[in-house]
Amino acid sequence: MSTSKVNVEGMMLFEQPFARVPHENYRKVFRASQRNIERELGGVLSASADLQKRSKGEGKLEEAVQAVDGMISRVENLKRKLSDIQETNGRPTLDVIQERLQHLAALETLPNTNCSEFSRWADTRLDRWLVDWTLRAGRERTARKLAQERGIETLVDIDLFMDIHRIETALRRHSCTEAIAWCSENKTALRKMKSTLEFELRLQEYIELARSRKTQEAIIYSRKHLVAWQESHLSQIMQASALLAVLPSTNCGQYKRLYDESRWTSLIQSFRLAVYTLNNLSTEPLLNLALYAGLAALKLPACYETNGNADCPTCDPNIRVLAKEVPYSHHANSTIVCRLSGKIMDEDNMPMAFPNGYVYSREALEEMAAKNDGKVTCPRSNQTCDIEVLKKVFVS
Repeated sequence: MSTSKVNVEGMMLFEQPFARVPHENYRKVFRASQRNIERELGGVLSASADLQKRSKGEGKLEEAVQAVDGMISRVENLKRKLSDIQETNGRPTLDVIQERLQHLAALETLPNTNCSEFSRWADTRLDRWLVDWTLRAGRERTARKLAQERGIETLVDIDLFMDIHRIETALRRHSCTEAIAWCSENKTALRKMKSTLEFELRLQEYIELARSRKTQEAIIYSRKHLVAWQESHLSQIMQASALLAVLPSTNCGQYKRLYDESRWTSLIQSFRLAVYTLNNLSTEPLLNLALYAGLAALKLPACYETNGNADCPTCDPNIRVLAKEVPYSHHANSTIVCRLSGKIMDEDNMPMAFPNGYVYSREALEEMAAKNDGKVTCPRSNQTCDIEVLKKVFVS
């Protein structure tokens, strides 16, 4: 059946972060290696140029030998650093990328959604989404235990969320140090995203100096870290400069807002948005998004009537609360579902109408008639009649 075909393209929409996170991790490994190469080889090239200049004069042989030994030492040190980076971060990250790509590639080999292989793949996906939900809820120990029990440590991003939690905890303690270090590690990517997170963090550190009335330190800090942003944030820098003459107890609106403690909450939200965007993570847990998608495919106005369909998930009182925020289902072709059985009414299960106009499926009504001597009762109007009185309904 066409409905059992695996919708690979649709499923991949949920899996972009799954492949993006380890890719971002390996990009950091590459950047670290690149910085080491540029620094060490730059020193080697500089020493080589200096040695070449001295060779044209009356340079001593011992000095030349020392210079060459120094260059060899720097290259060996570079090789050792690159090997350490590759072994501690590079190779494990590549292994994670390979396992995740193999997990996704398995989808294309599955014949349909009815096979046992797809059930196992879907169970693993659900486990991944549960770990993702627990991590976002701050339950790292639960997430780690679930990942270990299911054997999916390489398929979930525990380390990433642990890092996020560490930095957010520091921000709650009114410390920007860890967040600024993260911005430094991801400076290039944040610049491409046009993120202003680093400026907001620097501004907050300046505000804290002003709050403590450390005027001289605040001036030095401003010259060192804020002036560089004057082309894009001149008005904010000028406003912040006036804080040195304004006490934290001020009632002046614009300065009171700068001193407001709620700025730390905004910084946490800005940091989370930046790290989610960088890793292509959704702001909502994947489990929530999957539930929303399923509910949006099922939700109908009838689900919010007094007596819902017992077989409809959206009619369940608990799930109905989750479905409130999603739109009603839109079908290009009408589908009629029996209120009694929850089954679709079609040519094999014809819709049958009571004299009062209410419609139910033939199978459900025949089952009811067999238990009540050929009598059927409309559950909404309580009208009772013989099943022979009912009329077939044809949907055009």
